Amino acid sequence: MELVYIAPAAGVVALLFAAYFMASVLKESPGNQKMQDISQAIFEGAMAFLNRQYKTLIPFTVIIFAILFFVSGYKLAVSFLVGAVSSAVAGYIGMTSTTKSNARTTEAARTSLNKALSVSFRAGAVMGLAVVGLALLGVSILYIIFRDPVVINSFAFGASAIAFFARVGGGIFTKAADVGADLVGKVEAGIPEDDPRNPAVIADNVGDNVGDTAGMGADLFESYGATAIAAMLIGNTVFGLNGVLFPLLLGAAGIFAAIVSMFFVRTGEDGDPQTALNYGLWGTNLITAVIAYFLSTSVFGDKGFGIFIAILAGLVVNVLVGMITEYYTSNAKPPTQYIADASWHSHRP
Repeated sequence: MELVYIAPAAGVVALLFAAYFMASVLKESPGNQKMQDISQAIFEGAMAFLNRQYKTLIPFTVIIFAILFFVSGYKLAVSFLVGAVSSAVAGYIGMTSTTKSNARTTEAARTSLNKALSVSFRAGAVMGLAVVGLALLGVSILYIIFRDPVVINSFAFGASAIAFFARVGGGIFTKAADVGADLVGKVEAGIPEDDPRNPAVIADNVGDNVGDTAGMGADLFESYGATAIAAMLIGNTVFGLNGVLFPLLLGAAGIFAAIVSMFFVRTGEDGDPQTALNYGLWGTNLITAVIAYFLSTSVFGDKGFGIFIAILAGLVVNVLVGMITEYYTSNAKPPTQYIADASWHSHRP
């Protein structure tokens, strides 16, 4: 079997694990009837937004597909269409996972911190695995069919077209719903923010899911696909066939490392959820680094160690970005505590 087939196999495995995590989340208790009603209202609103958004995008997608088909040939057109459809599917998967897990996470939090972390993390893993699984599967299959990384570059174009509208449109909807809910509730009706008596709160919650799940997911899908294709193009120029295959194999290694590290994420009742999440982050980077070393040295020989160092630098920066962000945003760290203390003293009678 050629090494290139490892990449689509890894993409399928990622999607299978996404389905497994989704099924395990749906088995959890959705809470009482009121919780279920609120969750269902948010789900219906989020799906209505996605359906309306993608219906609006269909004509633009068809027009671009036709232009590429007649100007550049069917290969570029098909790659564009696969990228656009895959991005939309990733958005649907992520939105379903998010809106179906909110009440279940709340119900789990009533009994156990670790269980609440487990439910919410598995729901988030569905989105992450769907994004990387669909992206790697789409890119690798297109390469297997066309055997030309230049042709499949339009896959990233298709993903970018959907990501642009999802990110910008989702962000605008989120803020409009947020401001509208506050105007109706706090300004006109004089009731607190997020009060259940304000029906616009549902639109606000729908907006949060639209911006943070569908929009962000489409953006990440586009980024993952585009960077993988860019690496293949550069690799083809510098190293030939091995340079094309290496980004695909490294992507498969990353999926394996992520799936293994997901089982490290757990905490006690008095533990820190952020620390538990860090275990998964560190485990993913460590496993990826080990696989990348053997992969780069076996594929590129003497030049492989330099490539491994570049990969290692990226992994280290990845961890550092997370640590710096945590330092400046965690309620257990001095910057946030300083702001809270300053706010307390400035408003105290």
